[in-house]
Amino acid sequence: LNSSCRKALLSTSIYITLYIFFSVISTVTVFLNVIVIISISHFKQLHTPTNLLILSLAVSDLLVGLIVIPVTTVAITESCWNFGEYFCVFQFYVSCLCTSLSLGNLVLISIDRYVAVCDPLLYHSKITIARMMCCISITWCCCIMYNATIIKNFVSVQVLGRCLKECLIVEGLNWVTIIDLVLKTVVPCSIIITLYMKIFVVARSQARKVFSKEAASVSGVKTIQANKSERKAAKTLSIVVFNYLICWTPSLFLFFLSFLTENVSFFIISFLPLVNSLINPIIYAFFYPWFKVTAKIILTLNLIRS
Repeated sequence: LNSSCRKALLSTSIYITLYIFFSVISTVTVFLNVIVIISISHFKQLHTPTNLLILSLAVSDLLVGLIVIPVTTVAITESCWNFGEYFCVFQFYVSCLCTSLSLGNLVLISIDRYVAVCDPLLYHSKITIARMMCCISITWCCCIMYNATIIKNFVSVQVLGRCLKECLIVEGLNWVTIIDLVLKTVVPCSIIITLYMKIFVVARSQARKVFSKEAASVSGVKTIQANKSERKAAKTLSIVVFNYLICWTPSLFLFFLSFLTENVSFFIISFLPLVNSLINPIIYAFFYPWFKVTAKIILTLNLIRS
């Protein structure tokens, strides 16, 4: 009977609108992250520890745009899963892996910026390219092994057939689920927000010290520059924190509701962390002056000339 179906068939207009909307998000996500990857990989001047983190983040976000968003779109809009049980497991694993990698890279970026602002004199001795590549490799390996362990031992992904086949994640609200939620969401969120708040406080105190010293001097050029840097840092950090919260907090609160209710709003809100992969290259790359130059070179096809 139709009452036994978990999903209701969408109207044609909503069906087409959802596909167009998610296709645009996927295309833009892939496009922006590919430009970031080509820019940092090609130009040796951009091979710095911070840019390696941006490159790692762009790769994980590229996987989200290429694999996770299209498959999630099919899972949300289609009423029947026609790809089999193995691909159901694969898409769930890749989704968890890509989001974990994105969060892991965001944590590393927050640590890198914390050291750069709070301990600038020792930054170049503490943060080197070799150490950063080691940290990135460890993060990728840990995410790959952790998600594989969780899915293999504690999560059952099944393709159930009622009146329509569905790719369902069969799991209960137990201690493993809670620990996984804490490790994947609560801990990274706490680290990022705490470090960025400390960076903001230190940046303000440094700007005030510069202002007090320059107030007694004749020239006020450095004071103006310090005030501009303070405003720019405050704006960037606010966008970073706001973007992280707006994408991940709704999923965190509605996680427990998924065991009680199943509706379209839950799937839409659970899609928000994937949109974070589109916003990341805008925040971490578009705010850098070098990106405008490299993007222009790539888009005008001058990259192959020199």
